[in-house]
Amino acid sequence: MNILKKGRFIFPVLMLSFIPQTFAFEALPDKPPIPADNKMSAEKIELGKQLFFDPRLSVDGTVSCNSCHNVMASGTDNRPVSVGVLGKKGGRSAPTVWNSAFLTAQFWDGRAATLEEQAKGPILNPIEMGMPNEKAVVKRINSIPGYVSQFKTVFGGKEPVTYDNIAKAIAAFERTLITTSSPFDRYVKGDKSALSKQAQNGMKLVEAVGCTSCHTGANFSGPMSLPMGQGFFQKFPTFPGSEYDKKYDLVADLGLYTVTKKNEDKNLWRVPTWRNVALTAPYFHNGSVKTLDEAVRVMGKTQLNKSLKDNEVKDIVAFLNSLSGTFPKVTMPRLP
Repeated sequence: MNILKKGRFIFPVLMLSFIPQTFAFEALPDKPPIPADNKMSAEKIELGKQLFFDPRLSVDGTVSCNSCHNVMASGTDNRPVSVGVLGKKGGRSAPTVWNSAFLTAQFWDGRAATLEEQAKGPILNPIEMGMPNEKAVVKRINSIPGYVSQFKTVFGGKEPVTYDNIAKAIAAFERTLITTSSPFDRYVKGDKSALSKQAQNGMKLVEAVGCTSCHTGANFSGPMSLPMGQGFFQKFPTFPGSEYDKKYDLVADLGLYTVTKKNEDKNLWRVPTWRNVALTAPYFHNGSVKTLDEAVRVMGKTQLNKSLKDNEVKDIVAFLNSLSGTFPKVTMPRLP
């Protein structure tokens, strides 16, 4: 039986271990869900892009959203942990922003229900962008006439520059960061030449060994039917005690427990997407694993209690490589 509790959807270990899962492979939709209170427009998207690239949202003017989520590349900074203002280092690896609009909860621990809520976090985080409070952020944006003019156009009202509206604009831009037309997508749409034989073997293998019990849905991050705010979580490691726990320090960070302080949430993590995973090394919440091959071995042992053979790892990696999509062109904005 699936477990559902307070915005969390969890697959229990018994389901993963003993009940075969049937997974319908599906292409990524061209457009993500759009919230009713944050409709998209060209002007809002452009404003959000400027804010995403603007280091003036950080306390010392050195760090932007793009610093850790580089949309000119993988949507991450490809570091084990990100570096924020004054050279401060965080404790977790930056997740990719590409296709994050399809996630039903944000951050590794799923503590943010929406992209709008997620966008508010790093700006005020003392390690990341370091602004002291929302009022200081609004004051800084209000001091830039070009932004004030754009906020009036996009949001209207007497005081259009608000912290909520800053987050809404950034989230609107992030919802354009979709990578469709991967070899896998073309294959499931009917182009049977799009995947190599090895990748096809890997596609069959991830289902046969049980990977798709968690990495399900078109985004390979959980059921697409879950409402926003209801995160899809799994224990990591599900089978503790392997050599990898110590080698890669997998259990020191307690995941969702750091938010809820509930014992049942220890080492519980939002299931990450497989989309573009070949480009987002290093891997896992602490960026401890350098290569995709090794990450597959670690997942096989810690999540399925299986020691994958070298040829199985190669086939799975070939399939995961096929999930790298076509990146829309993103141009550097001229900041006001």
